[in-house]
Parts: sequence; C-alpha cells; structure tokens
Amino acid sequence: MLNRTLQPEIRPIEPISIPAPDKQIMPNGIPLFLIQAGEEEVVRLDILIHGGQWNQSLPLQAMFTNRMLREGTRRFTSAEIAEKLDYYGAWLDLSSSMNYAYITLYSLNKYFSQTVEIVCSLILEPTFPEKEFSITIEKNRQQFNVNNSKVDVLARKELNRSLFGPEHPCGKYAVEEDYNKLTRSSLIQFHQQFYHSGNCTLYLSGKVTREIVQALETTFGQYSWGNTDMTVSTPVYTPHTKSEKRILIKREDAMQNALYMGCMTIDRKHSDFLKLRVLIALLGGYFGSRLMNNIREEKGYTYGIGAGIVSYPECSVILISTQAANEYTEAIIREVYHELERLQNEQVTEKELSMVKNYMMGEICRNYEGPFSLADAYIYLQSSDLERTFLMQSQQAIKETTASDIQRLARTYIVKEELKEIIAGKMK
Repeated sequence: MLNRTLQPEIRPIEPISIPAPDKQIMPNGIPLFLIQAGEEEVVRLDILIHGGQWNQSLPLQAMFTNRMLREGTRRFTSAEIAEKLDYYGAWLDLSSSMNYAYITLYSLNKYFSQTVEIVCSLILEPTFPEKEFSITIEKNRQQFNVNNSKVDVLARKELNRSLFGPEHPCGKYAVEEDYNKLTRSSLIQFHQQFYHSGNCTLYLSGKVTREIVQALETTFGQYSWGNTDMTVSTPVYTPHTKSEKRILIKREDAMQNALYMGCMTIDRKHSDFLKLRVLIALLGGYFGSRLMNNIREEKGYTYGIGAGIVSYPECSVILISTQAANEYTEAIIREVYHELERLQNEQVTEKELSMVKNYMMGEICRNYEGPFSLADAYIYLQSSDLERTFLMQSQQAIKETTASDIQRLARTYIVKEELKEIIAGKMK
C-alpha cells in the first residue's frame, strides 16, 4: 500500500526526447512539416509567410496586410468567411511578427477540405475591399489610442526606442498619423511581394490523415501561386542607443507607475545564451524568483515583478518590468540593483539553483506535451533561424548550469551602468 504520510522523493527532471516532424515537399516546392500526434479528430494548419515588420516600407503595412485577409476574397465576402468557419466549427487566427506573417487554422478533421478551401482563398485571392479596409483601420486606431494611454505600453515602447533608436524596426512604433498614411494599394503591394508559394512553409499537426494531406496538396501544393519572381531581402539595421540612463514619461492621470529596466544582450546563437536564460529565470522568471521574493513577498511594493529575455532578429534584450504606486518606484529600483549585486558577488545555493532548474525543465515538459505545442516549438525554430538541436541543447544547458556560471553571467551581461530605467506615470 502507498504510504501517503511520506512525501514523494524529489528527483531532477532528465532531458526528454522531443519528436521531430516529418518533412515533405509538395509538388510546387512548398515545404510541409507533419506532426502526427493526439487522439482527437482535429488538426491545426500553420502557414508561415516570410515577411513582417522588418520588411515593410510603411508602419503597420505588414500587420494590416495580414489582418485584411479575412475581410473578403474573389469568392467570399467577409460575412461569408465568418459564417462558413463558424458553421464548420473552425477557428482562424491571423498574426504577424518582426519577420513572419502567420495564418493558423484549427479544424475538425471531417471538415478540413471545406475549411482549407476558405483559407486558400484568403491567401491566394484577397481583394482588400475599400469599405472593410476603412472599418478595420478605424477600429484599430481606436484600440491604438486606448493602448497608448496605458503606462506599461508607453514604458515598453520607450525602452525599445532608447535601446535601438526610432528608425530601427525594433524601436520604430506607429503613431496615430500612420493610420492615415496607410492605403489599400500599399497592402496589395506587400501581399504581392511576400505572399507566394516560393516564400511560405506549412505545418500540419494533430491527428493527420492521408486524406487531410491530400486536401492540403490540392489547395496549396499542386501549382505555383502568387508572384514567385519576387525575392525577399532582409535589410540590415544598426541600433543607435540613447545616452540617457533614465527616461521619464509623465502621465498625471495614471493610477500606478510602470517601470521598465533593460539592456541589449547576446542573441540566441551565442554560446552563453541558453545558460543566461537560467540566470534570468532565477532573477525574475517565475513566482519563486529573487525579485518576487524580495519586492513582492518581503517588501510588498508590487503585486508582481518579472524578468525575461526578449529576442529579436540579430539581438536580444534583458527586460525587468513591474507596475507599482509612485511612492515605491525608487525603492523598487534600489532593490533590483541589490539583487543584481547579490548574484554578482554571492554564489547561489544548490537548493535554489535546483529549484529553478526543475521549474524550467517542468515548463519544457509541459510545452512539448501535445501536437500543437510541438508545432509551436518548431515554428519558433524556423522563425528564429535556429537548428533543431536547439531544443535538446536548451535542456542540456539547464542541467549543466552551475553556481559559478550564474555568477559569471551576472557579472558579464547585467551591468548596472548599461541598464536603462524607463518610468511612466506620476512624477514626484
């Protein structure tokens, strides 16, 4: 009999094997990655178009080209698209990033041939109708004004501007006037340049059957589509970091201040990057982190504070962020530096380091437990230009990180003088 009065033995989580997708090349040359897993009669189709904010000639151009796909095609109106997807129990998600556009379809297996036909029309023959374009612009303009009144949004944008400069894609944010400059023809131009069969990759995950693969090949894989003569170039931008260490953004109507601290750091391909993630998790990457224990649990200055690494093409940013009452802002900054100095001057205990490692390994196990999360992992690798070995290397780095590594990384990559301090809200 199991003795429930005894605590189970705590054991470290060993690296897990992460299944790789099967790669096929469709007749027209499009790469198709299949992730066969799960028992439910449902699949997810991810279509990656290589072209995002990094490649746009106008602010908002990449995002609105993607968003307008569902607003009408040569075969379907926006109302018909919404009605048909709802009827078949499907879900469509459209998004864009620095260097990719994503079209994601969740569909029941039995209706996949019908739903993928709709998605095919969205990508191959969108019309970008003028009426829907105007409505979409106005709706997003209103949301922009709402978001731009929030102190955390203002602080986050200003941090990137101060690190990259206002002309760099990572520091260049749209302003309200940009909504007036965007035109329907600029979206058509972006679509013609990037949305073609020579510039996309497909991921199909879930309970994939031969019939579903055939339906996908029939719609997307038989012939070349779009202007395949268009080539994608990746412009090179140089960051121009501001000299100011502290930047204040006054918002007298703010209920709380937003504090963002950050600095440039190594990119994902650097040999120290994976162990640096362990350091940042220990500092502020989970509920039991140094910053949470000190600033939330002991001092009660804030409900939550976190640290992380935000990766962009060619570089990354170490970020520490929180929101708190105005009177606590300076005290929080002092405590952040105090915790950084502790990491630089004192070696972390094995008990604390083991806890962080187990947390991170547990997150990896959770993130790779289903077909859709596996698709997310391999899409991340492609969009970040990383090799598949990155997934196993991530686990190995967690396991091998030592207390000495943590101290060395803290001294090397988190320099107090290089951390920007962005405060948005009421000023004393």
